Amino acid sequence: MMRAIVFLGGAGLLLAGGLERGTALFEVGRAVPRSLLTIARLHYDGGGDWYANPSSLPNLLAAVRERTGLSVAPRERVVRLTDADLWDLPYLYMTGHGNVALSAAEVALLRRYLEQGGFLHADDNYGMDQSFRREIARVFPDHPLVEVPVDHPVYHLLYEFPDGLPKIHEHDGKPAQGFGVFLAGRLVVYYSYESDLGDGWEDPEVHRDPPEKREAALRMGVNLVAYAVGATR
Repeated sequence: MMRAIVFLGGAGLLLAGGLERGTALFEVGRAVPRSLLTIARLHYDGGGDWYANPSSLPNLLAAVRERTGLSVAPRERVVRLTDADLWDLPYLYMTGHGNVALSAAEVALLRRYLEQGGFLHADDNYGMDQSFRREIARVFPDHPLVEVPVDHPVYHLLYEFPDGLPKIHEHDGKPAQGFGVFLAGRLVVYYSYESDLGDGWEDPEVHRDPPEKREAALRMGVNLVAYAVGATR
């Protein structure tokens, strides 16, 4: 079931949580109107493949455009935490199979970005779990990851997920779990574990997921983007 949804002010919501405006938006060399939303893909150090699943975010953006009516860019924008562009982008996405390493400056910047209204979605692509948990504990030593309750709006905003995060890929055969960091009641970090939403967002021929799995992944992604940009039911 898909819920009716209202977006307050469209792309103006980018700054609704107090984010400081940076400079350029979206992909270098592309004349993208500033009214368009997009997703930031985090380029991190440590050796992990931050660039994994190249077709995933364009497909998710297409789903957001088709299902919400939001004007979104056709592709994500790659950013580092030190880039000024980060502050124009409400949804920061990271994935990979390997190690994640943040410098002390990046730890401070990520905490500031999230405290001022940003949203981080970390999507374990099988192999990122240990290093992500270590690094996010450096960002928020006072706010540990906790399991996001199934009655949280992120599971109900547009599409209903009464059991929480859908299971897309097997990995270790464990149940899918959605973990989060909350600041003053606001979910600022969402960590999809043992699910692999990004694989489900990829072009159908890449992983040959059953259509219902791919649809579940896209629906969950649309919910996450809607939450990040400040949607209300």
